[in-house]
Amino acid sequence: MNNAQTAPVRRARTGKKVTYWVGRALFYLLVVFIIVYSVFPFYWAVISSFKTSDALFSANPSFLPIPFTLTHYQNVFSGAAFGRNLVNSLIVAGLSTLLSLVLGVLAAYALGRLRFPPKNAVLYLVLAMTMFPQVSVLSGMFVLLRQLGIFNTYWGLIFSYLLFTLPFTVWVLTGYFRGLPRELEEAAYVDGATPMQTLLRVMLPLTGPGLVTTGLLAFIAAWNEYLFALTFTIGNQVKTVPVAIASFGGATPFEIPWGSIMAASVIVTVPLVILVLIFQQRIVAGLTAGAVKG
Repeated sequence: MNNAQTAPVRRARTGKKVTYWVGRALFYLLVVFIIVYSVFPFYWAVISSFKTSDALFSANPSFLPIPFTLTHYQNVFSGAAFGRNLVNSLIVAGLSTLLSLVLGVLAAYALGRLRFPPKNAVLYLVLAMTMFPQVSVLSGMFVLLRQLGIFNTYWGLIFSYLLFTLPFTVWVLTGYFRGLPRELEEAAYVDGATPMQTLLRVMLPLTGPGLVTTGLLAFIAAWNEYLFALTFTIGNQVKTVPVAIASFGGATPFEIPWGSIMAASVIVTVPLVILVLIFQQRIVAGLTAGAVKG
């Protein structure tokens, strides 16, 4: 075969190689863009918390915390009851998550495994509850909490947070229970176990990754909740960190202390990062199981 005959073949191969490498280059450019777009706001918040106030408002801002300072972190803990607010958030989010898991497991087991006529109607009602915006229930919750005498208390916030953590927990865990083999449950019944014993000793240990994933997502939602905490609390007695950060004030009424706000945001994010790092293997297992079992 002479050169004239092989030239079209070589051009075709060269064209495929060029197309391949252009596609790979565009793919990696897209990956870099997504990473920068997703990570940059958090990176900017972290470095802003270590910058001086003058550097924050510089016309040519630096992408590094130069000059470096810890003044904003000192201001966060010295200017207000931020430590108390952190404890409040930990108590409210932790108890809300714990109650959601306890009640959610019982409800999800019944909806996922037991047979009763209005099961699907109840499940769709639970799903519908997650679609209502928080502002639509504010007035009703305000009256209810006042009548129960738990306004501006931990239990008032926990009771209101269950409005969004419990339906989410029930809906997600129902899918996990439906995906478990029915033979295990039938074998327990044959051995004389009651439905509660079957749930606690047979089914519940198999839903560990699902419980961790669901509990962590519910905890994050309760930890970052703002509207209920702003409406149902007065003063620092039970105020949570999102409301405390929003109420930061500067030296004058017209000054917004961005450095302190960024420092406080970094502080409240650290517990969530630690939880994700501790339970990362169970979270991945739970998300994978949920994806397969639907």
